Amino acid sequence: MDKKFCIFDMDGTLVDSMPIWKSLGKDYLEARGHHPTQSQLAAMGPMTMLEGAAFLVDTFGVAGPPERIIDEMYAVMEAHYRTDIPLKAGVRDYLEGLRSRGARMCVATATAEPLARACLERLGVARYFDFILSCETVGKGKTQPDVYLEAARRLGSVPADTAVFEDALYAARTAQEAGFYTVGIPEAAYRQDWPALSTLSDETILDWRDAL
Repeated sequence: MDKKFCIFDMDGTLVDSMPIWKSLGKDYLEARGHHPTQSQLAAMGPMTMLEGAAFLVDTFGVAGPPERIIDEMYAVMEAHYRTDIPLKAGVRDYLEGLRSRGARMCVATATAEPLARACLERLGVARYFDFILSCETVGKGKTQPDVYLEAARRLGSVPADTAVFEDALYAARTAQEAGFYTVGIPEAAYRQDWPALSTLSDETILDWRDAL
């Protein structure tokens, strides 16, 4: 990968948090007596937290407003981000290698910026990134390219000169359709999408430890 500008997804790409995120909505609903279907849970996957909270209100009649639901979910996730979500093996060395080659890097994540920063600072890798940008900040999830385009603008780059590292097929497709160089990262939570992601991506990294 020879791009000098890099945009990294966080959850499932840099850190091993997807098992917790994948169960968060389900656990939240079941604790309140609701039993979501697999299709309902899948529909929530690409949503920002605000979109997901509104979905819970509209679909299940969970007491709102959505901002209160977000606060409750944040409290659960913040505890994990601050204490036990691990960095994926080999990520630190890969980031160090990119920095040594003069690459500029940032994080574009569906997770709120304070939570993302808390996690990456605890893991000692926040220093590699010029900034952390959340979908919440730009107001759109990764089914639309806004977060990538804004990240590129802040980096001072253009899509063709910028690599986007993603583990989610829908997000990688959004980035590629917007003109970015896409790097696919395998994630167990999206195992069923890996054949399509690996075909779509300009490059894949099967193991960060072997990537440099």
